[in-house]
Amino acid sequence: MKILILHQYFLGQNDPGGSRFNQFVKYWEEQGHEITVVAGTVHYATGKKEEKYKGKWVVKEDYSKRVKLVRTYVSEAYNKSFIGRLWGYFSFTVSSLWAILFHVKRHDVIVVTSPPLFVGITGILAKWFKRTPMVFEIRDLWPESAIDTGVLSNKLIIKIAYLIEKLSYRFANKINVLTPAFKQSLISKKGISSEKICFIPNGADLDIFQPGQKENWVRDKYNLHNKFVVTYMGAHGVANHLESLLEVAQEFEHDEDVVIVLIGDGMRKADLMQKMDEENISNLLFIESQPKHTIPDFCNASDICTAVLKKVDTFKTVYPNKVFDYMSCAKPILLGIDGVARELIEESGSGYYVDPEDPKAFAAKIRELKSKQDLMKTLGENGLAFVREHFSREGLAKKYIDELEKVVQK
Repeated sequence: MKILILHQYFLGQNDPGGSRFNQFVKYWEEQGHEITVVAGTVHYATGKKEEKYKGKWVVKEDYSKRVKLVRTYVSEAYNKSFIGRLWGYFSFTVSSLWAILFHVKRHDVIVVTSPPLFVGITGILAKWFKRTPMVFEIRDLWPESAIDTGVLSNKLIIKIAYLIEKLSYRFANKINVLTPAFKQSLISKKGISSEKICFIPNGADLDIFQPGQKENWVRDKYNLHNKFVVTYMGAHGVANHLESLLEVAQEFEHDEDVVIVLIGDGMRKADLMQKMDEENISNLLFIESQPKHTIPDFCNASDICTAVLKKVDTFKTVYPNKVFDYMSCAKPILLGIDGVARELIEESGSGYYVDPEDPKAFAAKIRELKSKQDLMKTLGENGLAFVREHFSREGLAKKYIDELEKVVQK
């Protein structure tokens, strides 16, 4: 089968960030499928563009033996402001459509993954012009999440976003959702037939993330020996609301053993680091985005791992990728996200929910786990067993291919 993937944030071979589709592509290639990925030239977390992409509209690369990667133009204003972010989305919509129409051969199926929601426009037009069925994937409920976090407030843009959403669902041959809550929302609020929806969630990269030594090179490099390390890994954006972790760090002002480590990049990182300096928070460590192959070492060097999001209803529907990574390294989890992610943690027995807006309670839970090493080990082992049984990304890749083949056969 020949598969075309439209994914603005598809990573390069060693780029930091969520690598869900990189893993899917790997497994699909091993099964003999041919894949072309159309992706953007600006990294979603850093907002930076490599020199080889600057001034280029379309750049073709050989990603691997049976996988072709086509990078298309994204404005470098992407990570500078809200307007810049919108222009980044729009520029990719136009450049990716151009690439699909004039630089990419016809495929058996197109997989369009959102957000950004605007890729739905490219997907619809590509479906028409290429006469190819389209699977539209929802990684996050847009535009609701952008509205709830205050990122999207312009009434005209909101109307346009809802229209694009409606058309994307209408013209998709199949819609894949990453959480059960997404499916329920589409059925009850959007009027989508359940037969049109499939559920292939985020999963665990069990061939990349594995339990390892805690006293490793990460603790050597960052002077973390004899420290109790609480780690967050991922984007530093508005939605992530990492101010909550700064407040938690302040609760340990007189406890030199506890260090909060934040790994990644994003629009809010500079402001967060400025706040750390202004408030003289000494037990907080910011680390730049890391290549994917080193991230498991950072996870293994941690005592506890955490994930937080802004406390809005839309985020009650999401499964954060990083949670599966934490489980794969057998780390206990403190989760500042209510809803289906909380249910996942509680069902797996891998950690606890904490209110991200209650730093004292958050800190109290850290102290409790710090004093119960046996409990921490049990939580970690529970999470590892759970993802191995239910969320292996290799198994999910096979399930995805089954759904794509059904669409092609129809």
